[in-house]
Amino acid sequence: MLQTEIMSLMILLLAFNAMAGANADDHIVPLKNPFFAMDTCTQKRYPISDIPPEEQLALVKSLGYKGMSWTLGDLNQVIEVEKDAKKLGLKIFALYVPITLQREELNYPPTLIQAMDDLKGTNTLIWLMINSDAYAKSSPDGDNVAIRGIRELADKAQSDHLRIAIYPHVGTWTERFQDAFRVAKEVNRANVGVTFNLCHCLQVGDEPLIPELLKEASHHLFMVTINGADTNAAGASWSKLIQPLGEGTYDMVPLLKELHAIRYSGPIGLQGFGLQGDIKQNLEQSMSAWRKLTGQR
Repeated sequence: MLQTEIMSLMILLLAFNAMAGANADDHIVPLKNPFFAMDTCTQKRYPISDIPPEEQLALVKSLGYKGMSWTLGDLNQVIEVEKDAKKLGLKIFALYVPITLQREELNYPPTLIQAMDDLKGTNTLIWLMINSDAYAKSSPDGDNVAIRGIRELADKAQSDHLRIAIYPHVGTWTERFQDAFRVAKEVNRANVGVTFNLCHCLQVGDEPLIPELLKEASHHLFMVTINGADTNAAGASWSKLIQPLGEGTYDMVPLLKELHAIRYSGPIGLQGFGLQGDIKQNLEQSMSAWRKLTGQR
């Protein structure tokens, strides 16, 4: 009788452990994507930096990030950042470039063309954030002008072996992911795609659409940015929409599972715009959360 009870107890313990292991596995998404820090993570007064670029790069390397993104400003700084990253075995994954859609043309900084030349062959993605006073947010009325301008940039990027991704941003002409996807499809260039930015998608109220949006745009998805955030936060402040990874009520696991399901293998960036507190601690916390979520080391 005692033996039977012991055997039953052992079977129950084994079943419990198996269930616990299965539950733990449910919260790990085995992604191999490189994880990088945006320069918003290391610049508290973005785009003004109180930390020299080489120190920012050294910090993210020490914490396990694969590199950074950078914002186009001083051209010489962009060149030096790319060189310094390479010396450290890091990569500048993207160059963020605000541009303006005017009534008759797409206007971009004159330094962009030179930056493309300087980044030739680095595979750095050119992020286009498209502002416009001439066309309303999300309005397809500006498509023809934008498409013509982006195709010109795409041809230049192609000659430098670079790719372009439209960067959805709240308050801009392409503020929704689906806006960026619409334009990228119409541009119809193999080196032009889109970026999925979690915080901006949540802010415009498209949280329920995320799985559908990612599936539909999977072949045009060049980059993804994530961060901790609160769920049901449409129209909320950035303090609710951008938190260290691992904080907030938004469940990151389904999003990462969707990326895994569509076989997205590109880089994933950490957004850190406006975060309060210590820069290093925020980055450490986010890296710890990333490793728990993905099993990466």
